[in-house]
Amino acid sequence: MLIDLLYDELKMVYRPEEYPALAEQIQVWRVERPLAGRKIFDATPVFRNTMMKYVALLAAGADLTVGYGRGIPFDERVLEKLRTFGVTVADDEALRRDYDVVLDCAGVNADVRAAYGYVELTRSGAERYRDSAQPVFFADAGRIKEIETALGTGDGFRRGMAHFGFGDFAGKRIVVFGCGKVGSGVVMYAALGGAEVTVVDDAARVVPPFGASIVDLGDRAGIEAAVREAWCVVCATGKRGALSGLFDLNLLSGGDAIIANMGVEDEFGPEIPAERVLNAKEPLNFVLEEPTHLKYIDPTMALDNYGALEILGGRGAPGLNTPSAALEEKILATVRAGGVIAPELGFLERK
Repeated sequence: MLIDLLYDELKMVYRPEEYPALAEQIQVWRVERPLAGRKIFDATPVFRNTMMKYVALLAAGADLTVGYGRGIPFDERVLEKLRTFGVTVADDEALRRDYDVVLDCAGVNADVRAAYGYVELTRSGAERYRDSAQPVFFADAGRIKEIETALGTGDGFRRGMAHFGFGDFAGKRIVVFGCGKVGSGVVMYAALGGAEVTVVDDAARVVPPFGASIVDLGDRAGIEAAVREAWCVVCATGKRGALSGLFDLNLLSGGDAIIANMGVEDEFGPEIPAERVLNAKEPLNFVLEEPTHLKYIDPTMALDNYGALEILGGRGAPGLNTPSAALEEKILATVRAGGVIAPELGFLERK
């Protein structure tokens, strides 16, 4: 069977404790088949570890189509492997078909028709679905997404910087724009690496974690002083063109600081040329074969999959719907009991 071939190959790469939440889904859903015959369009960024998410959906009986591109990075090698295994990969015609549920990322597939509703993976897709006439399970809104975005993306920042030869943070000054889930993870790994970290955000609302200092978004002079002294400037706001108007961007385009983007949007805007930013403005960790290690993204992908069941079960009003505390606790209990990252979950409490 397709699912067995795919799963057997992935088990040669990943240990069970790296994907406890998805492993539980696969085991249970092979018996219960909650998505039998349902047409599911999944646009999670296509990388090697995403294939474990597909295994769970296939185990549930989904008629699965994998979406890719449309501004979201992907690994062409993984697409070819999926085609080899017989998994349907979307083409232009597939984008015009009707599905039962669309599992989206950054709202780029909001135009793909879904009979029951949508599941949105990221914060950047919120605006595209906020006023939707159909229910949208907003996976990013819960606690679980913080494991991926803080621990996982922060670790991806560290590995991405090392990929480009900048892995030593000790004594370096790093400025991070945005201190939400992603930004706090970048701050954490930069601080653990010995960097002196400054956060740029709303000082009335944000308490910088892990000993970082903060400059308010409205303090133009303070921002410019921090940027002038920075060894590295990181964007983690999740907003397109977030830096435009905050300060003189010539300080970045014409300066010596290393520049990195951690969101799917171009947060620097057209004033900063792509060649001036690591990985040409794409999210820094997407230069890696595995942008976020499976052990960190496993709970998020499991939650995203459960979102399809929530939508099909009619549990949601039009617009964005936050995951229930009970559903998240179910996944978290599985991760605490059998996940390799269980000891790291305490870092999230230190913020």
